[in-house]
Amino acid sequence: MNKNAYSEASSLPTGFTTEQWVDGVVSPIEQLKDKPGALLPILHEIQNAVGYIPPESIDLIAAALNQSKADVYGVITFYHQFRMTPPGKYQVEICRAESCQAMGGRALEAHAKQALGINYHQTTADGEITLEPVYCLGNCACSPSIRIGDQTYARVTLEQFDDLMDGLRTHNLELTNG
Repeated sequence: MNKNAYSEASSLPTGFTTEQWVDGVVSPIEQLKDKPGALLPILHEIQNAVGYIPPESIDLIAAALNQSKADVYGVITFYHQFRMTPPGKYQVEICRAESCQAMGGRALEAHAKQALGINYHQTTADGEITLEPVYCLGNCACSPSIRIGDQTYARVTLEQFDDLMDGLRTHNLELTNG
């Protein structure tokens, strides 16, 4: 496979330029395909580069590693950290460890899903927020906790959650005199 392999076979996936596809998908495959146990490193590199594993990349990965598409798909879907859809602008992680569960984490989880209208591993219709479970934020003394990007929030109430989500969705509007 060469760096033009994908574009020779078919058109680029929606949302990708040729450069993005080559840099984010084709190059990691080419660089890592000959290493032992290359599948996981390839998947990590692609996701780090483009934010998710594009379904269109499965054929390329399978061909490069001489594996079936089902094998590649199975690994992607087995590990929860891999995504096959673009993530939202903000990733909201709710801690599901025992301490957070005991301190109201289940109610927070149910509220978050209802308030956002999504389940774990999904993104809101506006593309802004992706909801993910996490199995310990190391903030057990201050449960329940959530993380948004690199910021961890402690002792999160349902009202605080709503305020945080409103803050993420607040956009500045430019008004002009008509």
